[in-house]
Amino acid sequence: MRYAKIFGLCAILACASTAGAQTTATPIPASVSADPNPLFNLPMQRVGPEDLLKLDVYDAPELSRPVRVSDQGTIRLPMLKEPIHVQGLLPTEIETLIAEALQREKLLNDPFVTVNVAEYHSRPISVTGAVRTPTIFQAIGTVKLLDALARAGGLDSANAGYEIVVTKANGPGSTAPAVQHIPVKSLINGTDPDLNIVLSGGEEIRVPEVGHIVVSGSVNQPGVYNVLDSGATSVTTSIAQAKGLIQFAAHTAYIYRPDDTGKQKEIEVDLWKILQRKAPDVPLQARDVLYVPDSSGRRITQEAITALTGLSTAVTTGLVIYRK
Repeated sequence: MRYAKIFGLCAILACASTAGAQTTATPIPASVSADPNPLFNLPMQRVGPEDLLKLDVYDAPELSRPVRVSDQGTIRLPMLKEPIHVQGLLPTEIETLIAEALQREKLLNDPFVTVNVAEYHSRPISVTGAVRTPTIFQAIGTVKLLDALARAGGLDSANAGYEIVVTKANGPGSTAPAVQHIPVKSLINGTDPDLNIVLSGGEEIRVPEVGHIVVSGSVNQPGVYNVLDSGATSVTTSIAQAKGLIQFAAHTAYIYRPDDTGKQKEIEVDLWKILQRKAPDVPLQARDVLYVPDSSGRRITQEAITALTGLSTAVTTGLVIYRK
């Protein structure tokens, strides 16, 4: 009895194994086999020139094919006399136009058309300037300004300025592009969420490099310094960046500023009055050179005082010795 049960159990397992093997070996019908060159259905957005569309017409393989949108915003299908204008349309709207054209030309009675976007090329976003990796990519799906900067590897913190310039064409009939100036600090800190604008393609994002000024002459640390945010760079702030004036600095300083032709223009500044708050501070611009000369008169006076002080000390010391 026991052996009979064991034999029956083995027979059941063998049958199950055979059935599983037969199921595994069943071939996949050719109609549902994987496409060796799949075209992916990207998010539904309005198409434009150079975009690649995948057209499928049910029961009409001769009409099913990938089609690229021309520079004029049109596509052409076999046996259709006229091109179809598709620029600015959604894939569902293009499906309707193609079906109507096929019926109008009496090629199909009741066509069923599907349109998928295989590649977008009409939505470029460029990111240039003081970023780690300047790049150009397509705006697929929802893309915001911070997303675009992330695509470029983020800001080059050592050279990035204090604003981001976003430029985009205003559309047909407009010659002047729309320009937005977005402060970097507010964008990164998230203090104003509206600054993280949505990009739809066609934008040029430029991160200008921070401006520099040169401070030279009678200062403790001459060098090249960054222009401060919000136009805060002035004569006094630049002297502070250079660790202050040395002992013999003159009361008059000079700003050398290049004009549009590159020629240097000299601007005289009454430094003493500015420091004494008797005259307004003077703002500086990128590429300015602030030169604080040495006052020879003050140096000579100080040296004379030092010499006289030393002589007085020596005479006093001599008198003391003599008296001893």
